[in-house]
Amino acid sequence: MKKVKDFEIRKSRDSDEILEQMEELGGFQGNKVAKAVNVLERMIKDEKSLNFLAFPACLVATGIRGVFREMVKRNWFDLVITTCGTLDHDLARSWGDYYEGSFELNDEEVKKKGYSRLGNVLVPDKVYGEQVEKNVQTFLTEIYKEKKELATYELIWEFGKRLKAKDSIIYWATKNKIPIIVPGITDGMIGYQLWMFSQDKDFKIDVLKDEQLLNDRVWEAEKTGAFIVGGGISKHHTIWWNQFRGGLDYVVYLTTAIELDGSLSGATPREAVSWGKIKEKAEKVLVWGEATSILPLMISALSKRI
Repeated sequence: MKKVKDFEIRKSRDSDEILEQMEELGGFQGNKVAKAVNVLERMIKDEKSLNFLAFPACLVATGIRGVFREMVKRNWFDLVITTCGTLDHDLARSWGDYYEGSFELNDEEVKKKGYSRLGNVLVPDKVYGEQVEKNVQTFLTEIYKEKKELATYELIWEFGKRLKAKDSIIYWATKNKIPIIVPGITDGMIGYQLWMFSQDKDFKIDVLKDEQLLNDRVWEAEKTGAFIVGGGISKHHTIWWNQFRGGLDYVVYLTTAIELDGSLSGATPREAVSWGKIKEKAEKVLVWGEATSILPLMISALSKRI
């Protein structure tokens, strides 16, 4: 049994030292945060492991976009699985700024002033709407001259080739040839732009080609690991494909959802073991916490080790 040790402020000068002390706190989520970083370190350093990064779009509207971008830029993960809104916000923020707002704002006034509210982030309609529509339609016109059918990851790489914004997740995924797979590609602004573009052209998105890529990568892998932030389709698609090889070998969940409503978002790693999506003996940690509060500390500490 490990002793519970008091946290000493003066002993901790950087994120890694803070994590080392947090591992000895005894409870409640603090020591899990430290253990999660340890698992991520081993997973990323394991050259035999095919590693997934999964997250929802809402975080890309915040400064956590920079955390995901850095992980992709550093080639820590081999595959990214996310939602259509990630493309929306990553592209929009490449062409304009979002702003800090408040959860308590008057939403009628927010709309009158030309913004949409995402939690306490203000999204300018001119950026999210006008800029995205204009630039994406231009991209699609160029892409269509060369290719008329693409997987989502191929489409995103085509976007990345045309982006000049080095603060973009898409830019670095393209540069490093990391596939970003979006199983729900039609559920967002980019999906709508694709539908509009296809109305008078034989342009198609082949989502089954994405699935073929996942099948090939998973079956070829000696081991697999995943860092899953949040829930929904990104989480499920990641663990779903890993069941076909007997489950993940490493997994870290970071979520605010609870399991008591039976939701996939709240389902624990233990539950995934029952489906064969995570191996019984896998290194697995669930951290219950809000991503913008925890991820900067976790990834800052991890960056010192890798």
